[in-house]
Amino acid sequence: MVQKPRPTVRRIELGYELRQLRARAGMTLEEVIESGAVSGLHFAKLQRVETGLQDLGTAGALRGLLDLYNVTDERDVEQLLDIQRQGASQDWWTPFRSTMPSGMPRFVGVESAARETWAFHPVLVLGLLQTKAYSQTLYELSQPIEETTTEFINRNVEVRMRRKEAITRSEEPLILRAVLWEPALRYLIGSPAVMREQYDELASLASLPNVTIQVLPIHPPKIRGYVPVHDFSVLQLNGDLPTSVQVDNAWSATSVTDKPREVGRFTRKFNAITASALPPEDTPTFLKKLSRELK
Repeated sequence: MVQKPRPTVRRIELGYELRQLRARAGMTLEEVIESGAVSGLHFAKLQRVETGLQDLGTAGALRGLLDLYNVTDERDVEQLLDIQRQGASQDWWTPFRSTMPSGMPRFVGVESAARETWAFHPVLVLGLLQTKAYSQTLYELSQPIEETTTEFINRNVEVRMRRKEAITRSEEPLILRAVLWEPALRYLIGSPAVMREQYDELASLASLPNVTIQVLPIHPPKIRGYVPVHDFSVLQLNGDLPTSVQVDNAWSATSVTDKPREVGRFTRKFNAITASALPPEDTPTFLKKLSRELK
């Protein structure tokens, strides 16, 4: 069964189409604004529309842009208007926006549009693979430093658990390829019971046909290569939509880009670490070993 359209997916799709149409018309963002084709449209808004961050607003505004881009076939116009209507509704995470870090709503939107995600985390268990107890403990440990509230913690844990449903849903589950560095798995978050539950969850998720988990060991069997010092995700979207890259920074903000140069760079990074990681079939045995070593 095909999944129901998701608003952010549609906004990304419409923005990508408008970007392509503008390029085909040989116009810059500045020239579109200067044309006055859409009343009240400014540079920042058009830029956000083209990246799927914001809805254009009205059907009249969309028709104004399409006229400017010489899109005259009414079937094409109606198709784009339908995409706009689907993208105008709220996403499931909209009520959580006030407690989400900068850039996070954009990332969750792109993630919801992804058919496949490649991810690496050198410090912690990847968010999509965390148990509720592990996630809750992480937020509680950082609470005195970040000066967050209990409401902030609970809402963000809920968002993380909702995001995780993408890999376990029955309809078109997200294909996930994850590499976890050994220190991230060994670092004790909370109690041994929390970690044992997390190891069991990783082993369970690794058994799913759409999930591949590899461990990048501290002491590989032979001298190997590159290890990134930061987390990142490469998100491959459905259809003709562009592949995107997500990276967190030290200010807890999330950046997402679909620039081909950056996508290529992070794709090479992921390919390099998967080549250095243990085979996926070794993951359950490695997790059992870590569980036995817990005091």
